[in-house]
Amino acid sequence: MRYIRVRLPVLLMIGAMCVIMMLPRLAYGAVPAPNLPDLPLPALNVAVGAAEGPRDVVLTLQIVALITVISMAPAILLMVTSFTRILVVLGFVRSAMGVQQTPPNQVISSLALLLTVFTMTPVWNEIYENAIMPYVQEELPAGEAFERVVTPVRRFMLAQVREKELSLMVRLSGDPQPANQDEVRTMVLIPAYVLSELKTSFQMGVVIYIPFIVIDMIVACILMSMGMMMLPPAMISLPFKILIFVMADGWSLLIASVVTSFKM
Repeated sequence: MRYIRVRLPVLLMIGAMCVIMMLPRLAYGAVPAPNLPDLPLPALNVAVGAAEGPRDVVLTLQIVALITVISMAPAILLMVTSFTRILVVLGFVRSAMGVQQTPPNQVISSLALLLTVFTMTPVWNEIYENAIMPYVQEELPAGEAFERVVTPVRRFMLAQVREKELSLMVRLSGDPQPANQDEVRTMVLIPAYVLSELKTSFQMGVVIYIPFIVIDMIVACILMSMGMMMLPPAMISLPFKILIFVMADGWSLLIASVVTSFKM
């Protein structure tokens, strides 16, 4: 009896599904279904065949390499812009205030992306006017257009990079000591620039942390003097940190400091 009681809901569910599937036939009976127009459906065919020669193999490898570069292009583009510093600084602000998911990660990333577009607009305008437009109008070959694209980006990275990080990457790459900035290879400049951005953003994060730590220490001392040992100081200091940050117009000061920290 216990087996029957356990299986009875399952049997009822199966029976209900069978009845629902038979409803269209019971409703129409012998009446033919209405003729629906034949709608053409798109089809996608992907075929893999044997290569007829070395030329086909080379073409396939070029396509794979192009797809790989396209998939990595967003990450590379963000690494050579101001996105890294802005995102790390905004993350430090959220951690210093003690709020875990406010603002959420989507808001922080979107704000960092918008500020990146704002700070990089002069560089991108120069690239568009001197490289992209002449290339589209067939006034420049592809090689020269690429050089004109890289030049403003290199100039921006060289203005932000630190000498110590650049010397480190030059030494690790095994290249001879460059006599000037033009002799620094781009593949050496990019990691040096990223390291410099991380160092700068961490330095700014330490400065951001100090006033919030002072508030936490003051609240902890007050609670200890009142004998409230079991009350978490972070729970009490959080509203005060948010209130002081809002009253001091913290977001405007933070954004102004981050944007003006870039040397153009």
